[in-house]
Amino acid sequence: MAAAAPAAAAASSEAPATSGTAEPEAGDEDSREVRVLQSLRGKICEAKNLLPYLGPNKMRDCFCTINLDQEEVYRTQVVEKSLSPFFSEEFYFEIPRTFQYLSFYVYDKNVLQRDLRIGKVAIKKEDLCNHSGKETWFLLQPVDSNSEVQGKVHLELKLNELITENGTVCQQLVVHIVSCHGLPLINGQSCDPYATVSLVGPSRNDQKKTKVKKKTSNPQFNEIFYFEVTRSSSYTRKSQFQVEEEDIEKLEIRIDLWNNGNLVQDIFLGEIKVPVNVLRNDSSHQAWYLLQPRDNGNKSSKTDDLGSLRLNICYTEDYVLPSEYYGPLKTLLLKSPDVQPISASAAYILGEICRDKNDAVLPLVRLLLHHDKLVPFATAVAELDLKDTQDANTIFRGNSLATRCLDEMMKIVGGHYLKVTLKPILDEICESSKSCEIDPIKLKEGDNVENNKENLRYYVDKLFSTIVKSSMSCPTVMCDTFYSLRQMATQRFPNDPHVQYSAVSSFVFLRFFAVAVVSPHTFHLRPHHPDAQTIRTLTLISKTIQTLGSWGSLSKSKSSFKETFMCEFFKMFQEERYIIAVKKFLDEISSTETKESSGTSEPVHLKEGEMYKRAQGRTRIGKKNFKKRWFCLTSRELTYHKQPEFIERKDAIYTIPVKNILAVEKLEESSFNKKNMFQVIHMEKPLYVQANNCVEANEWIDVLCRVSRCNQNRLSFYHPSAYLNGNWLCCLETSENALGCKPCTAGVPADIQIDIDEDRETERIYSLFTLSLLKLQKMEEACGTIAVYQGPQKEPDDYSNFVIEDSVTTFKTIKQIKSIIEKLDEPHEKYRKKRSTSAKYGSKENPIVGKTS
Repeated sequence: MAAAAPAAAAASSEAPATSGTAEPEAGDEDSREVRVLQSLRGKICEAKNLLPYLGPNKMRDCFCTINLDQEEVYRTQVVEKSLSPFFSEEFYFEIPRTFQYLSFYVYDKNVLQRDLRIGKVAIKKEDLCNHSGKETWFLLQPVDSNSEVQGKVHLELKLNELITENGTVCQQLVVHIVSCHGLPLINGQSCDPYATVSLVGPSRNDQKKTKVKKKTSNPQFNEIFYFEVTRSSSYTRKSQFQVEEEDIEKLEIRIDLWNNGNLVQDIFLGEIKVPVNVLRNDSSHQAWYLLQPRDNGNKSSKTDDLGSLRLNICYTEDYVLPSEYYGPLKTLLLKSPDVQPISASAAYILGEICRDKNDAVLPLVRLLLHHDKLVPFATAVAELDLKDTQDANTIFRGNSLATRCLDEMMKIVGGHYLKVTLKPILDEICESSKSCEIDPIKLKEGDNVENNKENLRYYVDKLFSTIVKSSMSCPTVMCDTFYSLRQMATQRFPNDPHVQYSAVSSFVFLRFFAVAVVSPHTFHLRPHHPDAQTIRTLTLISKTIQTLGSWGSLSKSKSSFKETFMCEFFKMFQEERYIIAVKKFLDEISSTETKESSGTSEPVHLKEGEMYKRAQGRTRIGKKNFKKRWFCLTSRELTYHKQPEFIERKDAIYTIPVKNILAVEKLEESSFNKKNMFQVIHMEKPLYVQANNCVEANEWIDVLCRVSRCNQNRLSFYHPSAYLNGNWLCCLETSENALGCKPCTAGVPADIQIDIDEDRETERIYSLFTLSLLKLQKMEEACGTIAVYQGPQKEPDDYSNFVIEDSVTTFKTIKQIKSIIEKLDEPHEKYRKKRSTSAKYGSKENPIVGKTS
């Protein structure tokens, strides 16, 4: 469920910010928009010691999901017949909404019945920072419907005094249940919620009930209920309105939310408990409350019997200020490729001080790539790597800053290259049932190993042939980088004729093609996770392709495989024609000549996936219901049709040219009582689409906005609701061609080929520097020590882990970094204070975590 795959072109050129960027006046950020952006990345590693089945067959077919509260946003492949499934799946996505819990559910796949939830790991949003960037084993907790809640309730309470006809006083509690927001989907659809309102005390339980609201996750109840709070007393004995202490302390209002099941059992959606003594000092109280789980007696149940799950989680929440604030930091970072030595540059120092280099690599690569500065920077840090490489056979095999930067660059710019090169063959492999297992130990009954070898060789040959003929599609940025690597490797090892090829193949084969083959879903080459047999086939193909691309192994009599069966299989490929083909391909992609035949002749594939669309009602008898369709977006058109097996019927494919898209906006849930909806407004009727979850909806809106941003006739206003029954639901205009009633969303970055928000990336780098200030201080002290003491270092010290080639230049850069960070701290701190005071506790934005059972 990650972001849309970028295309294969290089980042668009943009002049770097200059040091003369005007500093904003203090307080300017108050009047400008500060964007709060959330993202989640990490890895679902493995589970162990899962609860076995009772009986002889104890194994389970397991998969894992990621949920924002109760909304599933990611799902792993199914690992068959295991109680310790190894998933090893990385994930990354933007989080487009607020949430209370991030949860990971482990399921047992069931073909005939509903999948069984074995257990879960639920982490509160505020606790995510405690687990950031490190692998942790979590005990699985039991899953119970009474603990699966999300959403909030708007409640108003008031105490009234009523004087009866005989002069006595009756004190009355007025409960106004206004609305709810963000209730969960039930079986993929909006629920039919209702609420029970109870006044609970030691000797009373008065309960009342609202009406059922149909098909909505944001019901507007607006119902008022009355409860007698205290016994009537003589009005003459009470000089003023006052509730007796003993009654106030013991009474509470309980709101339970339910989904009306009609013919089946109602489903619990959550509860809140509010003590009546909130009215002790005030006669009225109104607030939003987060729904809470109900105590169902499971607190004493053993959780260690369910097993455990190993996760790596990194959650970030960035406060992105207006662009002008980032000018000085951006300028300093963009100067990095020109700094001598490169180890004294701001970009390199960032990689040195971050606890996890991967945290620094992603924003750094994207920012440098956006300004055409990545190739010189990557070349410079790779040259630093080569100085420490003594054996040509180990060139670029480590996980240094250079190799990680180049890995990330290939993922960003090489997405389209992978699609046009690998996708057709991977589709064939994944949709075929041919067995390719050649390990004698893993052969199934009835398998013929010779037939399997032929199947495997057919796929390897087809894939290899496509790769070595694909140089014309290789992005220019990759070609330029490979050319630089090749030249440096030749200079470092002038007597090794193979090193010029192994320097390139270690990236393009080992870190690019082989990785994409074995995990096509990660690179958006397949919409779903392959099954276990297909993954095994892809693994064998990947191993062979990787070895075929390794120049050194082709010229040796023995391959690098440890397994005997792979060594025997690889003998089929130890022929001169494979060596010649690899050499020719590596020569072509590491040439300085432009290899892309035409940048615009072939449409760029941007995103595809399965969603629901509302029928357009093209015929008089056509029903306007929602139908499942396969959507595909390229830089030229948006198409949708039935599942891929139906695409042979040309009349079943509907196309919207990108140039005809006028706007892409969210659609209010009230239009069709469905969540995660958006509309593609084009020359004909609006296309109403429902995505499977909020992350997917956000990704589609983002990429559609980007690809159509420069269209000439884009709208300035739109209708946030649908046109139904002769009028727009939002403004009640009756004309279908009426001007929109709401301004269109502000534009997104215009770079379609590579989706880069440079302010967001710079903000992320600022956050990393802020988190690593102590280590930056140590590095500064190390520079001072080295500058004063010029003698040899006798023993390792705190500074030995830093690469400091020029202490004076490095010291100067660190001083600049610290100065810029201090200036950026001021508007961030001011915004944080403003945000904490503006969101009153009990408001919709900052609801009360109500009293639980």
